[in-house]
Amino acid sequence: MPVWLKVATALVTVVVVAGLAFAGYWYFRLQSNISKAPLTAGDGAANQVSDSNDRMQILILGSDTRDGKNSEYGTAEDSSGYGQSDVMMLMDISADNRRVNVISFPRDLLVDIPQCKDQKTNQVYPARSGVMINEAMAEAGIGCAVDTVNKLTGLEVDHFMMADFNAVKELSNTVGGVEVCISDAVYDPDSRLRLPQGTSSVEGEMALAFLRTRHAFADGGDLGRIKAQQGFLSSLTRKIKDEGTLSDPGKMLRIADVVTQNLTVDEGLASVPSLLTIGNRLKDIDISKVAFVAVPTTPALLDPNRLQIAEPAGAQLFSALRKDVDLTDPNAPTTPSPSPTETAAPPTAAPTETAPPVPPYDKALQPVTVANGTGVPGRAQEIVQALVSGGFTQTGQLEAQAVAQSVVYYGPDFADVAADVAAVLGIPAEQVLPAPALAGVQVYLGTDFTSGATYGAVALPEDIVNQTAGDSLCQQANPELVVAG
Repeated sequence: MPVWLKVATALVTVVVVAGLAFAGYWYFRLQSNISKAPLTAGDGAANQVSDSNDRMQILILGSDTRDGKNSEYGTAEDSSGYGQSDVMMLMDISADNRRVNVISFPRDLLVDIPQCKDQKTNQVYPARSGVMINEAMAEAGIGCAVDTVNKLTGLEVDHFMMADFNAVKELSNTVGGVEVCISDAVYDPDSRLRLPQGTSSVEGEMALAFLRTRHAFADGGDLGRIKAQQGFLSSLTRKIKDEGTLSDPGKMLRIADVVTQNLTVDEGLASVPSLLTIGNRLKDIDISKVAFVAVPTTPALLDPNRLQIAEPAGAQLFSALRKDVDLTDPNAPTTPSPSPTETAAPPTAAPTETAPPVPPYDKALQPVTVANGTGVPGRAQEIVQALVSGGFTQTGQLEAQAVAQSVVYYGPDFADVAADVAAVLGIPAEQVLPAPALAGVQVYLGTDFTSGATYGAVALPEDIVNQTAGDSLCQQANPELVVAG
């Protein structure tokens, strides 16, 4: 073998061995960093989804535990063990990797927590009602928070990621700071957040203070805090995208190393390839299609210092999510529009103009009741109003057992009335059924018709999207904490 070939072979061998050693080192290091926990606190099996091309919902949690490295922020009496969720966001990635919704849940939101079992101790905790959502994981672990969100939204969370205080500090340091903006100079002694008016770059302790503060923004409540967190994540997303971080292996390794040291995930996500696959899915998404949303809320009836889901806005949001609606453009077509060359076939003959048929009955005299089986309080009244607008003014309403599908039932001699009632609401003909014991017509609303006045139509609360990752917004400072600049 010629000398030059021996040298070249040796160099190639060294490069290959070094490359394999480097890859092996990082794989082992990142894999050993990852902590994992069960996805649910029940007996159900985890969803089987493709990491690369299935729609995916990931529950992102920020733990307020003061154990270990987080002891400087309080004592174990404040929060220990599983801790409470200081932050709760549901990240929803579309199957085509073109859209991401990030739904924030206020920590003060009162919800029903299902029965949960601690998978480590097998201790079962009974279901509870009217409990703050941030307490869901405190007893039985992260899986109980997942089960609670599933119950609340009707979705099926595929994975979770939980980070602690240290993760925020280290990540903000690694990316070289995150730009945030506030309307006035502010100082919050509780979180130790101090910022001048305008735009600042925050990292480390100040980045953590920005995300943790409960009093610095808006009226000092949880909703102002959520908007600030969303603004921070929007800015972080823009910075990572602008600097090409997701396409730079070196930067990705540094971020992955920092994140995995402070991250707990479910078993299905507890591998380096899975985490890298999700990162790869996010790299090409248009930032204007990364939508930040807060669950619609109103002061709770049980406690005005807490929040409850505002209806029907909450049901509308969850219904749109279940239907995989583009929240930034709810009316976007779900199928491709015809090409410009395609034209409708001309009619074979001009239609003859005729007067619309007159129903052989007086709509105002027909008895129509609306049974609310949606589980959404007050839902029947919305449908009654739609029927009255359609001419059916002799209406009544009642609460009923929840059912999955909406049906229009009719008694003897009311088939034609039922068909017209269904037409007013857009309910398909196959869901119009006889009920011999019924006098008149009954619209039995199911969980497939929780919002809007037209069956199957998308109805969303106005301005449901707080901002997209492409928006640069200034947070409104809490007037009580404004200081001289």
